[in-house]
Order: sequence, then structure tokens, then C-alpha cells
Amino acid sequence: MSLSRVDIEKVKHLHDVDSAIQYLFSHIAPSESLKKALEYSTQAHAGQRRKSGEPYIIHPILVASIVSSITNDESMTIAALLHDIVEDTSTNINDVSEIFGTDVAHLVEGLTKIDSIRDSELIPSSSNERLVVSALSFRKMLLASIEDVRVLVVKLCDRLHNMLTLDALPAHKQLRISEETLVVYAPIAQRLGISFLKNILEDLSFSYLFKEEKHHIDNYLDSNYHAIEMKLNDFKESIYKILVTNGFCEDDFEILSRVKHRYSIYLKMQRKGIGIDEVLDLLAVRILTQDAVKCYNILGLIHLNFQPLSSRFKDYIAVPKDNGYQTIHTSVFYNTAIFEVQIRTYDMHKTAELGVAAHWKYKNGGNDNIKLDWLHNLEYQNESVEDFYALIKDDLYTDDIVVFSPKGQPFTLPRSAVVLDYAYSVHTEVGNKAESALVNKSKASLLSELHNGDIVSINTYDDIITRCSWIDAVKTSKARTNMRLNCNARIRDINIKSSTNIVATAMNLNHSRVEEWFETYNGDNRSSISSDIDRFRDVIYKYTQEISKNSRFKSFLSRHRFKLKSSVFSGVEIFSIASVNDVVFDYCCHPKFGDEVVAFLEKGKVHVHHKMCKYASKKIDAHEPMVFVRWEKQNIYHYHSIISLHNEKGALANFLTFLVKLNIDISSIELGKKSNDYIKYCELSFESTESDVNILRSKLEQKIKVIHLIRTDDAYKN
Repeated sequence: MSLSRVDIEKVKHLHDVDSAIQYLFSHIAPSESLKKALEYSTQAHAGQRRKSGEPYIIHPILVASIVSSITNDESMTIAALLHDIVEDTSTNINDVSEIFGTDVAHLVEGLTKIDSIRDSELIPSSSNERLVVSALSFRKMLLASIEDVRVLVVKLCDRLHNMLTLDALPAHKQLRISEETLVVYAPIAQRLGISFLKNILEDLSFSYLFKEEKHHIDNYLDSNYHAIEMKLNDFKESIYKILVTNGFCEDDFEILSRVKHRYSIYLKMQRKGIGIDEVLDLLAVRILTQDAVKCYNILGLIHLNFQPLSSRFKDYIAVPKDNGYQTIHTSVFYNTAIFEVQIRTYDMHKTAELGVAAHWKYKNGGNDNIKLDWLHNLEYQNESVEDFYALIKDDLYTDDIVVFSPKGQPFTLPRSAVVLDYAYSVHTEVGNKAESALVNKSKASLLSELHNGDIVSINTYDDIITRCSWIDAVKTSKARTNMRLNCNARIRDINIKSSTNIVATAMNLNHSRVEEWFETYNGDNRSSISSDIDRFRDVIYKYTQEISKNSRFKSFLSRHRFKLKSSVFSGVEIFSIASVNDVVFDYCCHPKFGDEVVAFLEKGKVHVHHKMCKYASKKIDAHEPMVFVRWEKQNIYHYHSIISLHNEKGALANFLTFLVKLNIDISSIELGKKSNDYIKYCELSFESTESDVNILRSKLEQKIKVIHLIRTDDAYKN
């Protein structure tokens, strides 16, 4: 279906033309058109070599191989073989059209257009400026101007092979291309729902941009490799026995396992301010089955046999992600470890790996006719979904156990309590500073489940260790309360420092001056300034009034007008006295809508970070200029529609691109209801910020015929 990690390593180490051709035709049949395109590209690139010294033709052949592993669209594979031919050789687009047809020429022209946009939008590699600002502009240009989504898919494959061979370039170009990949191409892969491409592009970029952090994560995973494999295999075997015992045949399901990919681990650590051992979904299994009903049956069995973490349950089958992703996520305890369990159908798995591309068959102008809407299947479900939800209550396990300190002192804990619960029961300080533990004289995780009679010893650190992501993993109220207090204290400290920086930036004053004023006149009550705009305005007014009493500052005040201006960019609202012309979401932590964020002002541009990001923490401590930031209040409305789509090549791609321009996020899509040889119906569920159904209909009808359009209150109506 898609390239595995093993295949990616194989692609990386193919360095001769014959091996590359053999690999290409292992993914797609060698039709006359393909062989002609291969020969044409080989002749056009004759004598050209890459920076590594190998023949240039190897690159387009391997890009075509990656494309053909994603889709059976022959035009896309041919375009991949020819993607550099217009820019790097004497061939022009008319030659391509005459020899290979208008569809291939259309794709090649789109790929050439991307390179021209890149040249005009991106900061030159000779510049010392960070690329992230212009890269975001480049990404917007691509999404707005590329009319055929297939062009973006081929370009993603091209970028993947470039990243696999990046070692041949000098260090400064490695960093530039990696940053561009992380900011531009990985998010586009995510937008299209091609998760395997997104993950690989992110990890490859991560290895160049954050070498120290990558080395740290690799060391942890390598040193714990055997323990991780044993845990995953043991958990998979346990699930297998439960499913077979409860009526599932061996052919009804498949259990896969994985360790979270590197960049995703790093982002989780950044957003939550935690260490790698605190990433709760580090270990995961994925259960594939035949239909949505079986997904819910399996969910019930998982929750009946393993203790779930109630806060980590997500049903993306009922409410799919905006790129069509559908899977049930839950996290459970098993043998001193926490596992993420993902449950999906085989069709959902195909969509999760390949996105919308999983349903394209451009060659014949048809589609896979795969129903993505799970509601059709619920009609045949006998059990109540609510019964399954009820299984994740905190009070499922109420019995007590008794464990002992090394000196024999007994401690009573609720059943399924973990080592950290014991640490807090000994003393609050022990829990706050717990670093490692021994259970029955063997090294154990602080999240290891305890059993009757266990002897537990805690090793402590000098300072308090905040573990915000573990609050739902402990069982006692004492542990939860103190962990929450520690997290709140850390956030309050960040808020206090941020507030001082924000005021200092707004008033154009030295940080220490503002700090002194807060301590003298404001009782240090400033933690809310960074989140309460009225409080921020009030502080500026009071400070202005205070310094105006001093005659030395009257001339200063006459020259400076401290009036906050509001600007809205990319879903966030900025309040600043200085002018702001753009907002950038930094890739070191990738804050998402709703996350707690902070913002730094740099040359008229605002850089937004997650509040728990360690790079943001360094900037805050260094008193870098900051501005007030908050998420723009947006109302999202859910719609259901039926549209008529001409049965021709690229019709779906053109329509999807049009929806991107309207800022519409698709929840589900069903294709293939034909009324005749030329028209087919397309049924969509989607989200939009437009509240007026008539206005939205008029916008859609600029491009397509709308048969039916209504607003829905939630995913379960209709």
C-alpha cells in the first residue's frame, strides 16, 4: 500500500540506474507509456549528475517509484519521471504535451510552477534570516495556486527523495532544506492525510534541525529497545488471546505495534514540558478489523480487560479529523506501562496512511467507492456505544492494597495505584521530588502498578519535578492535587515572567525597571496580564499615571502614545503598541488552536510558541520582546451536502483545491453515486466558519452544482 520504513532505507541506498529501474517496475507495470517516459527522461538528463556524483536520472526514477507506491495513477508516475525536465533541460512544456498528452503536461507544468514560486517567495540560502517566515508564505502560495492536488502529491515524493539524499549537500543547505520541509511540505502531507509521508518528512528534518534532541531520543529508544519490544509483544499477545476468546476469528483482525515517531515525541515533550519517559503514548498498538461495528466491539473488550485512562479517549470514527482520518484512540494500563491503542478498519487504515489519495483512480476517471461515513454501519449495531463509554469511569477499581516501605511501614493504597501514588503517600516532598524507584529491590518506573505486599523505595531529586502529563495516570487525590499544584505554579511563573516582558516591550522600558515597579506599586500581582487584555490595559494606564507624576518623564510621555492596537493573523489576535505585519507559528513546538501560547516580537513579525516550549522558556528568561497574544474567537459550523461532480480526470482534485481556498475542512466524503456516464454525486460532511447556509451555497456554486446543503448541530444528526 505505502512505503514501509524498510523500503525507505532501500530507496536511500539505491545508487545505480538499473537497480532504480528495477525498483520502479516492482511498484507499477512497465507500460509502453512509462517506458517511453523513462527513455525520454534518461536522454534529456544525459550527462547530468547530482551533488553526490551519481547520474541525475536516478532521482526522477526513485521519485516515480515513491509516487507509484501511493497511487496507481500512471499520469502522476510519468510526471514524476519528467518533473525536472522543463527546468533543467532544453525541453519545454509543449514538447511534453505533444509526446505524453495534456494530463501529464498539466502535472509537469504545475511542478515547474512550484519551483518558480519557491524562487520568488523563499529567502535566498545566502541570507542569515530564519526561513520560517518566508516558508509559511510559500506554503500559503502553494495551497492557493496549485489547481491539481496530484501536483502536490508528486512534489511531496520529490521532497522525500531529496531529504533521503541530503547528506551530499553542505551543512547550511541541509538546515535550509530541512526547515523548508518541516514548515512547508510536512504540513501539506498532513493536510492531504498522507500520514506516512508526513511522519518520514518530519523525522528526516528533525535529524538535521535538532541533532542534540534527536540524539537524546535515539539513545533512550536504543538503550530501551529490548524492553520496549518485550512490552509491545506481551501486550499484543494479551490482546490476541482476549479477542479470540471472545469470538473473533484470527482472520477478523490484525494487531500492529509501533513506537511514536521521533519528531512527534519531541513535540510532545516541548508542548507539555516533560521528559521522554513521561510521554504516555510512546508505545502503541493498532488493531485493524473489517468494519466499524467490530471496532466498537474491540473497544469494549479492551476497556473491560485493561484499565483505561479516561482523559485519553478519542473517537475519530464518529467525528473524523478534517483530513478524513478515522480511528478510535484510547490509552490503557498493562503490566506497569501505559499503551495507546488505536482501532480502525482496513479501509480507514488505507485512508490514514494515504489520505484522499487512497480513493483516487484518475486513470479510469473512477474511484474506489469506499464509504468513509461510519453512520451507515451503526444501523446494524446491536450494542449501545454508551455502554462502552461507561466502562471508563474512574471508580471501576475500588479495592485496596497494602505496600511497604523498606523499613516495613505499611501504606494502604487503592488497587491499581502506581509507584508515584506511594511516593506521595509517604510525604508530599517525596512525591514532588521522586526521580526513580525500586520495587522489591528491582528498578521500576514511577508509573509501575503496585501489588499487595510490594516493598517500595523512592530515590529523590534536589528540586521539584513537574509532571503535568501524568496527572491522570495516578490514582490518589493527594498525588493528583499536588501534581496539579506544581503544574499551576510552573505556569504561574511563566505567566509572571511573560507579563513583565510584555509590559516592558509595550512601554519600551528596561525589564528591571518594570520589575521594580511591579514589586513597589503592584504587589507583584501580574500573572494574569499575559492572558487578560483588560488587565494589561489597566497596568499600562496605571504605570503611565505613576511616572507622569515625575517631571523628568513628562517629555517622555509627550513623545510616546501608549495605545494598544489589535491585529488578527492566522487565527490569533495580537495586541501591541508596535506595528505587527505577520504571525509565525514556530516549528520547534507547533502550537495548535486552543493551546496556551506566548508570543515574541522580532522585526515586526510575531513568533508564537507553546507556553511550555523550552525554547520559549529561554527567550522569556532572556527578556526578549514579547506581545500579548490570544486565539481569535471562531465559531465552527458543521454542514452536510450533496454535490454533482463531472466524471472526468482531476475533477475531484480541482474541487478539493477549491474547498481549501474557501477554508473548508472535510470531515467525511463519499464518492461514486453515478446518475449517468458523465455525472456522479459526491456526498460531503465538512466544517466552515461561515454561519449563513445561503452565503456558503452561493460560494460553492461558483465552482460546482449543489444538490443539497444543510447545517447540522452535531455528527449524530441526519
